Amino acid sequence: MAARIQADKNISAPMFKRMLISGAKMLDVNKATVDALNVFPVPDGDTGTNMSLTMNSAIKEINLASSNSMEAITNALAKGALRGARGNSGVILSQIMKGIATTVSGSEYIDAKLFAKALKAGVEIAYGAVVKPKEGTILTVARVTAEHAQVVAKKAANIVNFLENIIAKSEEILAQTPEMLDVLKKAGVVDSGGYGLVCVFKGMLKGYLGEEIEGAEEIDTSARQSVSIEDNVVDPDFTSLEEIEFAYCTEFFVINIFKKTTLADIDKLREYLNSIGDSVIVIGDLELIKVHVHTNKPGKALSHALTLGELGKVKIENMLEQFRERKAQYEANKKPLGVLSICAGDGFAAIFKDLLADQVIEGGQTMNPSADDIAQAINRINAESVIVLPNNKNIILAAEQSRALVSKRNVYVVPSKDVPQGLSAILAYNAQAKVDANLKAMTEALSSVRSASVTYAVRKTNIDGLSLKQGDIIGLEGDKITRKGKKAEDVAYNLVKDLVNADTELVTLYYGQDTTEEDANALVERLEDEFEDVEFIVQYGGQPLYYYIISAE
Repeated sequence: MAARIQADKNISAPMFKRMLISGAKMLDVNKATVDALNVFPVPDGDTGTNMSLTMNSAIKEINLASSNSMEAITNALAKGALRGARGNSGVILSQIMKGIATTVSGSEYIDAKLFAKALKAGVEIAYGAVVKPKEGTILTVARVTAEHAQVVAKKAANIVNFLENIIAKSEEILAQTPEMLDVLKKAGVVDSGGYGLVCVFKGMLKGYLGEEIEGAEEIDTSARQSVSIEDNVVDPDFTSLEEIEFAYCTEFFVINIFKKTTLADIDKLREYLNSIGDSVIVIGDLELIKVHVHTNKPGKALSHALTLGELGKVKIENMLEQFRERKAQYEANKKPLGVLSICAGDGFAAIFKDLLADQVIEGGQTMNPSADDIAQAINRINAESVIVLPNNKNIILAAEQSRALVSKRNVYVVPSKDVPQGLSAILAYNAQAKVDANLKAMTEALSSVRSASVTYAVRKTNIDGLSLKQGDIIGLEGDKITRKGKKAEDVAYNLVKDLVNADTELVTLYYGQDTTEEDANALVERLEDEFEDVEFIVQYGGQPLYYYIISAE
């Protein structure tokens, strides 16, 4: 047992190799998702593909290593990642890997403290490769994760605990990237490179645990509002994108470097490229130099590099032309009508998506989105007209105000006051029908459902004829508190008894994140015994604060 505990605190060289292979595979199966997060639809924006090719090049080199020693594996990791580096994020990832490789190379095992030290070294090298680093990118995700790793390493019980902690931190900071870069916030996405790095970390943990990498993961955006990833694809709002100042994405290697070339010459090349473009990355040494630059003068970039050595793997892509092609495709795919729904709870979000909502953003009690949040979500829907379902009486006004913030789209609000009304409305939606017909049908559907909810009292009060203490379970019909009790299921049971009448055919109970499926099913069994002529359905809503949201039709 002692040997097992010790092993759990260390990573051997063969295990590290397996972790790297697993990290590369996790990135590979998620590359389409990472690509879809790009806010700039240009060749340089294939972040997932570029990062995956970078890691795959490293793995290819590792598999050709002369032995399974830590030194052989890490040397191959650094060499392969540099040779295969593509795009900004791919190059940055290669530098992170180089820092990790250099730090652990001379060690027989890697423990949490050494892993943390290696991450820190990788971040320092990656930042050094970028002339003007921006916050809200893969660099930020890497840096904050590395900083957290230093703290966690001192108290982590084992490698699994350490990796789980840094993954949690990387996801947390990834979710905050839209608040750091306005272009991400406008497009409603997290940073693509940062997400790619999170995939690598997750894959490494799976490799350590011996778990298989299966399909692509769903993006966890629970820490943010107004983020929506629909089938792993985000349609960019081209009107909000920055104009392309430098048209040509230029990449190449400098190989067979001249004997007269010095490290100072490499620095001068970097300075020159910054004078004729941006997104400059120049990394390497006197054996191999990797160059990436956006410029309007690719010929001058190549000519200057030729003074240092020969050129290899030259790639020049016209980002303006790619932009035009993607914009034309986007316009061609525009549909007449789309739907935006606002709700709280991953279960409700999934239901609205299944019912053809184009976008679903988070909002509800205690989390009302702003008019700008709603406008941004509307702009992400590739449609001429958009119908908004607020699904909360406190969000209706913000939805109405969002009209003034939206351009090139007609915006209509169907004033659903709660989620059951919103679901009733979207069930009446017909994507093939005209706007006016849909507005009429969806608005009429609002009155076809009666709703109730079960939550708890946040303070002592007397209201609606009831004396409440903090923590009492309460039941509401609309805005009126009609029931109280000590158990959510008992209050929900009595609410349903109040709702059901001779015309009631269907009652649906949506249980929240603090309610178990077992409790919800047990409640329905009680109700079915009471009301034999009514059909009862249990659905997971996942909503916070409310144990149950109930609809009767």
